[in-house]
Amino acid sequence: MKKLHNLTFILGGASSGKSAYAEGLVISTGRPKTYIATAQAFDAEMEEKIAAHIIQRGPGWTTTDAPLDPASVLRLQGSGDIVLLDCVTLWLTNVLLADRDISAACDDLLAALAACPCPVVVVSNEVGMGIVPDNALSRRFRNAQGQINRRLAAQADTVVAVMAGLPLALKGDLP
Repeated sequence: MKKLHNLTFILGGASSGKSAYAEGLVISTGRPKTYIATAQAFDAEMEEKIAAHIIQRGPGWTTTDAPLDPASVLRLQGSGDIVLLDCVTLWLTNVLLADRDISAACDDLLAALAACPCPVVVVSNEVGMGIVPDNALSRRFRNAQGQINRRLAAQADTVVAVMAGLPLALKGDLP
């Protein structure tokens, strides 16, 4: 069984293998597993993607849907558990589209992560390596995503980038 630090941050591009890597880390601890899901299925394609993720994770997970408030779920965890929050990118999209205060929501999430009594693995997308978006909403999202990713990386004990399914330690050692 692996022992993870309090906060492990997994970062990568879309379909890079970051979720599978994060799931493997969580499973390897042997602790009771909680999955905080932030995705919302607005169409059949997203429904299929969510179903595929459930199959990929396998049995033994307690899943809680928290598209707008994962912090409240983090506050309910026990010290013997382990949590996978997947993903910050979809959560931030939900916050932005719900016209909520992004800064306050990010502060709340980071505070809940700091106070959580059990290890947490957080997954997020790196969105700043592409072209500059052509509209204000997309640029606002990209900038907010970059800011929350930087704050998560600063707070995390371990930061891992996943590219083509391969992990690379950016901060700390590979778990």
